[in-house]
Amino acid sequence: MDFDLIFRIYPYFLEAAWVTVQLAVYSTVLGLVIGALVAAAKLSRSLPLRIIGTVYVSVFRGTPALIQLFILYFGGPQIGINLDAFEAGIIGLGLNIAAYMAETMRGAIIAVDKGQNEAARTIGLGRFQTMRKVILPQAARLMIRPLGVNINAQIKGTALVSAISVVELTYTAQRYIGSTYKPFEMFLLAGVIYMVLIYITGLGINWLDRRAVIQ
Repeated sequence: MDFDLIFRIYPYFLEAAWVTVQLAVYSTVLGLVIGALVAAAKLSRSLPLRIIGTVYVSVFRGTPALIQLFILYFGGPQIGINLDAFEAGIIGLGLNIAAYMAETMRGAIIAVDKGQNEAARTIGLGRFQTMRKVILPQAARLMIRPLGVNINAQIKGTALVSAISVVELTYTAQRYIGSTYKPFEMFLLAGVIYMVLIYITGLGINWLDRRAVIQ
């Protein structure tokens, strides 16, 4: 184990970790927005919207995220979509995680006791008001842990964008292997940083979960 090498290059890995954090944050926000829309579509009374939501989830959960990235980044220019690697990474990862988040949100909404809906209707609340004031606040508490799992998966999933040359943690490790011929040290350092990011995220999710229970 070459500890001297690790101490010399870790600042470069921290710079790459910041890129990983940006990728995870931006793509997760995009995934949450699209996931909420897809979940709403799947819960809609409109058959066309339900079909669109179902097809979206089936496509993005049924195909590898890496293939989706390749189609977007390498295939996009053929249909007029020209994105740099970082933009393609954010959009590709966001579209992929949205399918999983949509199912998480839909499951949480469905899990709310149907009696809550009936009670809200008896006091004169409409369907939209019932959803906004009664169902969603309760469903939000149920979503925290599962969405946390999705976010952790997204942080680790950012490693995929190394395949389209985004200089994040995994790409940086691969690049330094080429010059140091020390794959164990490089991937170990990258792995430790990923673990720290996941741990910090876990602390945040636990805090949100405790706050939700208290409220």
